Amino acid sequence: MKLSRLLISFCLLLAAFAMLTPAFSADSKLVYKVPVYKEVENGLYAFLKRSIKEAEEAGADAIIFDINTPGGFVNSAESIVNLLDSTDIRKIAYINSEALSAGAYLALHTDEIYMSPNGSMGAAAVIDNAGNAADMKATSAWKAKMINAAERTGKNPIYAQAMADESVDLPQYRAGKGELLTLSANEAIEVGYSEGTVATFAELLTASNLEGAKVVETEQAFVETLARIVTNPVVVPILLSLASLGLVLELYSPGFGLPGTVGLLSLGLFFYGHLVAGLAGYESIILLVLGIILIIAEFFVPGGIIGIIGLAAVLFSIILAGGNLFYMSVAVLIAITVAILGMVIIVKFFGKRVRLLNKMILTDATTTEQGYVSNQNRLDLVGKIAETMTQLRPSGTIRIENERIDAVSDGSFIGKDKKVVIIKVEGSRIVVREAREGEATQ
Repeated sequence: MKLSRLLISFCLLLAAFAMLTPAFSADSKLVYKVPVYKEVENGLYAFLKRSIKEAEEAGADAIIFDINTPGGFVNSAESIVNLLDSTDIRKIAYINSEALSAGAYLALHTDEIYMSPNGSMGAAAVIDNAGNAADMKATSAWKAKMINAAERTGKNPIYAQAMADESVDLPQYRAGKGELLTLSANEAIEVGYSEGTVATFAELLTASNLEGAKVVETEQAFVETLARIVTNPVVVPILLSLASLGLVLELYSPGFGLPGTVGLLSLGLFFYGHLVAGLAGYESIILLVLGIILIIAEFFVPGGIIGIIGLAAVLFSIILAGGNLFYMSVAVLIAITVAILGMVIIVKFFGKRVRLLNKMILTDATTTEQGYVSNQNRLDLVGKIAETMTQLRPSGTIRIENERIDAVSDGSFIGKDKKVVIIKVEGSRIVVREAREGEATQ
């Protein structure tokens, strides 16, 4: 009897546990933690795209973007913002240090913003590649984007505008005229740009009602890290310059050596990084291969047109791979200029010192000082009598003292076996006229 009661109690306990287990699993939450560090550039896009896709496939309840960035490039920020807006998963920005410029723009496109006690957000001016303030058109467009980003989550847009427009006067937040607004953690709460200040990630989970959630931290793969490096707008012109200079030097060297290796490696890194970052499609690779084939064919098919088309195909494939046609056109122009200047400098200043260049480039010259002349000046022939060996119409051949010489008449026709007088010598050009009776007997 006692044994039966024990068995019944055990079965009831198992049943209760089985009923509680689904309820517990259903209540558990899944959170993806995604780092947004360093510059905002094209390579970051590929990493965030993969992370968001993984979160969607796993059915995550929220994605927390751990932001610490000084900003970056507007085009890259716009691509990432489109990516953020495309997902329905709850998005939380955790500014654990700073979200400046493009970083502030990304944070404003999340659903909630939390900051660490030493966090800061703002200073979103647009600058060009040289580090100077952008033109009025670009600045105006960027201010509009910042305002729209604030309005989409019901924030007061004046503060977003002050982050991008130095003419907005907010002296209570150290943003007088001529200064861009940067909010501290407490100021961000005060103006409604932050939901709260948290010192740790655990506090963030509690503040955002995600306490006890399973956290999956995504990390950049090596290929994504490499892509972020080689797609950086500062690195791209350097890679293309190395590629062009290396390949040009290789054309002057026998066999295949170091310059060609560096050139091909640089070009390969460029295309590989842009493929991983999702900027280059296979059409640019096909165009590159086609261009290389045409350039090689130029060595076997005379004319030059095939080579020009091949070079144009290679250049266009590079421009197409970069995503931004204007920026890539500038980068290609820089690379070509560097290659030309590099060749001139190397040949002019280092050609005789570098043993490799001595094998690549002919430095010997046949100078007059060494006894070389292009043509012998025969001024001694002026006034002498010669005999035509052919008709002069007006050019032909004359003979003087058993020497055959090419000559031209002074304009009139002179028949064969006629006596002529050499009247002018201009380099290799010898001018004659038909001799008169008295001259012919000299």
